[in-house]
Amino acid sequence: MDELRGGRTRTASEQRDIQEEVANADARHGKSNGGGGGAVQAGARRYPEPPFPAQHEPKPGMEYRLDPPPMYDAPFYKGSGKLDGMVAVITGGDSGIGRAVAILFAREGADVTISHLAEDRDADETRRAVEAEGRRCLVSRGDVRDPDYCREVIDQTVKTFGKIDILVNNAAFQVHSKTIEEISIEHFDMTIKTNLYGYFYMAKAAVPHLGEGSSIINTGSVVGLVGSAALLDYSMTKGGIHSFTRALASNLVSRGIRVNAVAPGPVWTPLNPSDKQAEQVSQFGSKVPMKRPAQPEELAPAYVFLASPQCSSYITGEILPIIGGY
Repeated sequence: MDELRGGRTRTASEQRDIQEEVANADARHGKSNGGGGGAVQAGARRYPEPPFPAQHEPKPGMEYRLDPPPMYDAPFYKGSGKLDGMVAVITGGDSGIGRAVAILFAREGADVTISHLAEDRDADETRRAVEAEGRRCLVSRGDVRDPDYCREVIDQTVKTFGKIDILVNNAAFQVHSKTIEEISIEHFDMTIKTNLYGYFYMAKAAVPHLGEGSSIINTGSVVGLVGSAALLDYSMTKGGIHSFTRALASNLVSRGIRVNAVAPGPVWTPLNPSDKQAEQVSQFGSKVPMKRPAQPEELAPAYVFLASPQCSSYITGEILPIIGGY
């Protein structure tokens, strides 16, 4: 018994020694989770880190007014013909992720239609960037909540380019609300109809023009995976987009049309400065493990990967999170 008691005492002492050793190491590193230091820089060039200048944008948000300007041109990304001869339609293609995707699609050989709500100056800049890659760009202005407009943008694309190979559903509406009581019926309706109806309408209009080797890529969100207390309606739609992606993939797989989604974490685009209050925007992205938001050019290669039959011919119904670490 004494020997057993003595063994327990030694074990407890050894455990306290380990506890003290870890505590001392934590103190040297500054944080108990080992997460001290600045934002993580793991790309081809350095990206902006919080804090950003406090700023707030009226909806729908204009990229040209953001400080710092979003980085979308991916100068170190080299095209290799992954989308040669293809035609893509990108909703919300005037700015943010949509703009970066349009540019890389063009760099990979695709002609592009960009759809936007009312951001004419941003859309014109995206058009110039696509044309600088040597490809054609059709700009379409309208509201994806309107099924007639969704049919119109698809018809315009087919008339201009002769076909459609890729649909990127990317347009979105988001506004934070602290409580469910603060979400008005009009607010809820705008979120649901932009983020869900718009994706459905665009897919319904595009599918008759898609064939074997075509693809649909939906922009989901990390909040569709884990939820967000201040984004009840937006989280609902993004979870719905993920389910829609998997269901539509099953529906279209026999026709050789692949359907996937990208689920971004925080990305520096007009969406959040036109949503959060200025002081919150200054710390945007600081809570993820990489301690900064992604820049649009860091997301765009994932869309190239999912659009290219050379890269992802055996991938459908998948949700690809790009969230700066768990």
